[in-house]
Amino acid sequence: MANDEQVAILKKGVKAWNAWRGENISVRPNLVDAKLRGANLVGANLRDANLTRADLTGAHLLQADLNRAILIEADLGAAILSGSILIGADLARAKLPGAQLWGANLTYAKLPGAILPGANLMNAILVETDLSGADLTGGRIYGVSAWGLKLERSKQENLVITQAGTPEITVDNIEVAQFIYLMLHNQKIRDVIDTITSKAVLILGRFTDERKAVLDALREELRKRNYLPIMFDFNVPATRDITETISLLARMARFVVVDITDAKSVPMELIEIVPHLPSVPVQPLLLEGSAEYDMFEHLTRYPWVLKTYVYPSPEGLIANLAERVIGPAERYVGPSR
Repeated sequence: MANDEQVAILKKGVKAWNAWRGENISVRPNLVDAKLRGANLVGANLRDANLTRADLTGAHLLQADLNRAILIEADLGAAILSGSILIGADLARAKLPGAQLWGANLTYAKLPGAILPGANLMNAILVETDLSGADLTGGRIYGVSAWGLKLERSKQENLVITQAGTPEITVDNIEVAQFIYLMLHNQKIRDVIDTITSKAVLILGRFTDERKAVLDALREELRKRNYLPIMFDFNVPATRDITETISLLARMARFVVVDITDAKSVPMELIEIVPHLPSVPVQPLLLEGSAEYDMFEHLTRYPWVLKTYVYPSPEGLIANLAERVIGPAERYVGPSR
């Protein structure tokens, strides 16, 4: 329970409270379960205070100092926290529906399981903020600075990325909100994306010295032909992170060229790419005299996996690049992409 004497001082007003804090700098305020509904706490020094389960519904905490404050399960519904400092604060399972957090600093703050539907987070600083399991539905996030967030199991639906008073645009992921906004409002970024998707070619294969020489030559020749070759050197054991990165690159590519000669990690990458990207043709290459890896035939049932070009030598591959590699891929893509 709260320290009744400390609660009484706080209810006298911010001036009295801040004076008491200045005289008792070693005391950590105990405001557990305090009833502070609608309280005027503008500019209050609540640094390190324990406000667990406190009722702060509709409280005015504009520019309050809540550094490292404990607000576990506190009720902050419709509270005004604009410009407040919540660095390192613990708001686990706190209730913040409709809270005003405009410009609040939530760096390193902990909000696992917090309830924030309809909260205004415009221009808030969210650096290394823990929002795992939090409900952010319908929050306003225009201008948010979001870096290194923890978002596992969080609910991110209908997040508004536009300013109040303008037509609403919503996304379902706070980390991609800035990118989507820039893409919609910046012609240069749209031009960059158009260039990538119309020119990028993802090159896959084995990155031993012998095989990489072939891929390097292929990359150089594609570059000469005004393509944007992307070669992801993963001469390491394939992991989920690597295959997901390759899948992302494939989604940006016009087509994929894959040398399946002496394949090692390529099968995993193709399994990640092929079944899900019917608009991205895959042109397999195989050195003459080599055999396709086991199970490759199962991928050939997808029509966007083109007929394997069996090339006689690296020089032969480059000489026939236009006819046997680029040509079939471009015919599949067509002029619409």
